[in-house]
Amino acid sequence: MSAVAEIPLAPLAPPAARPNWLQRLSGLDRAQRMRLGVGVALLVAVAIAAIVLGRQPDYRVLFSNLNDKDGGAIVAQLTTMNVPYKYAEGGGAILIPSDKVHDVRLRLATQGLPRGSVTGFELMETNRFGMTQFQERLNFQRGLEGELTRSIQALSSVQSARVHLALPNQNGFFREQQKPSASVLISLHPGRILDRAQLAGIVHLVASSVPELAPSAVSVLDDTGKLLSQSPDGNAAANAVDAQQLLYVQQIEQQLTRRIQDILEPVVGRNNVKAQVSAELDFSRTESTSEQFRPNQTPDAKAVRSQQMLETSGMAQKTATGVPGAVANQPPAPSAAPINGANPAPQAGTQQGTEESSSKRESTTNYEVDKTVRVTRGNNWAIKRLNAAVVVNYQSTEDKGKTVTKALTPEQLEQMKALVRETIGFNGERGDSVNLMNTPFQVEAAVSTDVPLWKQPEVLDVAKSFAWPVGALLFGAMVLLGLVRPALKGGSAPRAIPVAGGQLDALEADQPDRPALPPPSRKEENVVATPEQLRLEEARVLAKANPVAVANILKSWVNGENA
Repeated sequence: MSAVAEIPLAPLAPPAARPNWLQRLSGLDRAQRMRLGVGVALLVAVAIAAIVLGRQPDYRVLFSNLNDKDGGAIVAQLTTMNVPYKYAEGGGAILIPSDKVHDVRLRLATQGLPRGSVTGFELMETNRFGMTQFQERLNFQRGLEGELTRSIQALSSVQSARVHLALPNQNGFFREQQKPSASVLISLHPGRILDRAQLAGIVHLVASSVPELAPSAVSVLDDTGKLLSQSPDGNAAANAVDAQQLLYVQQIEQQLTRRIQDILEPVVGRNNVKAQVSAELDFSRTESTSEQFRPNQTPDAKAVRSQQMLETSGMAQKTATGVPGAVANQPPAPSAAPINGANPAPQAGTQQGTEESSSKRESTTNYEVDKTVRVTRGNNWAIKRLNAAVVVNYQSTEDKGKTVTKALTPEQLEQMKALVRETIGFNGERGDSVNLMNTPFQVEAAVSTDVPLWKQPEVLDVAKSFAWPVGALLFGAMVLLGLVRPALKGGSAPRAIPVAGGQLDALEADQPDRPALPPPSRKEENVVATPEQLRLEEARVLAKANPVAVANILKSWVNGENA
């Protein structure tokens, strides 16, 4: 029989002390060190990016809708003040950190920014030397136009405005001076209108700002090209009144419609009644004058206006009588009678007239005539006719747990119609009409658009807010598990390997732990090997299986370190 040598195995060595990180780092090869360095660099980059982005301030709008000139001036000033800025999507606004918005606005306001697209009398502050008289007049006109534009834009209904002035050169040698004129282009806010008073205010504002400018020489247009100040036929007030009349009719119709809904909704329920009112108004102005005379009254009740009495008295000579002839036509001879004596008898043949007394009385009395003058002026508007159309939905009731709709009774419809008549002030003599109909309303089925959860705005906002932190965390975990951990694990010290007659425990402390190699298989041989040969064979097998461990052992031997 062949004898098999029994080789006793050496006992396992006790576990070595855990190496520190410096020993592990020194035990890494070049590739492991490169992976470790790249992983640490990526982790540091992720941490720095998370800190920077986490501390990034919230940006808010500083100014919006700026022209290119003002935008460039503001950006240059922000750069000078070392204030970070960025543009909104589309470049319509300038954004800065929210904690600096008010401070920057005040500092820019002290420098006159933004100046806006309208330039006023600040043009006169930049007069340069050698400017001609024409340039001075032109700058003055531009400044005046800018100031008027700013004043007009201050109105709540006006979105933007532009003023053009025609200022002729006044010359004292001309007999007839050309008068100035002005044109105003106005753009209103959506849904806004200019009433008659506002339009007149704009016209008088421009006319009062320019010397010798008459209000009739000011033309106001809107952004659609419609002339607001005066019509082509010269009747400016007519168009303004027409607009006001249309607006007033709409207000009357809306008010009556709202009153009908308010009176019927508590009865039939909300959204179960629809009403429309059509009103015809008469805006013609009427004026009537009437005079009334009362009948004659008794004399004692009459009022005397004036009274005139004329009374005359005197002596009149009686006309001559007798036979006509030459003697009768002779003038009478002078009287020779004494003053105090009796009258002598008239001479024969003469005819002398005698004197007689006469009196006359005239009386004129004027009485006041009763007269009543009545002047009646009609209102600016009057309702000519009202037409109301009301639709009421069927009444909903519960029947055995189900909703059933049924029509209203004629008595209920008549009561509702009476309510509508009283609400709008129904007048049959005027030709008003009220039509009330009861019919079921068509209910449109609401199309349910089920938006997926990942498309809902709330979910998208939350995902955007957590996208960067979660992404940075996942990226850091991948770097840590994929690069740093394998590199550190590769340099850990292996466990002790049992060998025949000794112990291989000279591995570096900074190497990762490795499992012990199994002892070489022993085959039955005819020749009995010596223990030295067996140890040498096992060392060869170990060197082939784990050259790193053998190299570390040799390194420790060379350095004189204790295994």
